[in-house]
Amino acid sequence: MAGKFYEELEVGQTITHSLGRTLTEMDNVLFSALTMNTQPLHLNEDYAQRESDFGRRIVNGIFTLGLAVGITVADLTEGTLIANLSYATVTHPHPLFHGDTLYVTTEVIHKRPSQSRPGQGIVRFRHVGRNQDGVVVIDFERTALMRMRA
Repeated sequence: MAGKFYEELEVGQTITHSLGRTLTEMDNVLFSALTMNTQPLHLNEDYAQRESDFGRRIVNGIFTLGLAVGITVADLTEGTLIANLSYATVTHPHPLFHGDTLYVTTEVIHKRPSQSRPGQGIVRFRHVGRNQDGVVVIDFERTALMRMRA
């Protein structure tokens, strides 16, 4: 598997994920429909043009969060993650729009061996997502339970 084991992660390490993903109108509408989110900022172009601060529909923030995590999987946790334990301090300083591309960097900000699960460790990551112009669109921390090498 491509993921990193606990021992391969060092506090202060930064990973620039090469995978980027362009978000489409279909992605946003489908995700909003699947999650029963009827927010007109995501679904109603007329409303978004007239009533929002952005002048057009914005991409669902929970979709942005999930996609940002997904972009990191191949480089970071594929086959080495046991569980995501928490997400914290999620901020969306700038919206994503249809046609924007999301890129993510990850910093390892804390790690320690698990006290209750031998052979496993707890790692805290900070993920920062930027659009194609380098503007930060999401910033959050995630704590994960990771496999140690056998």
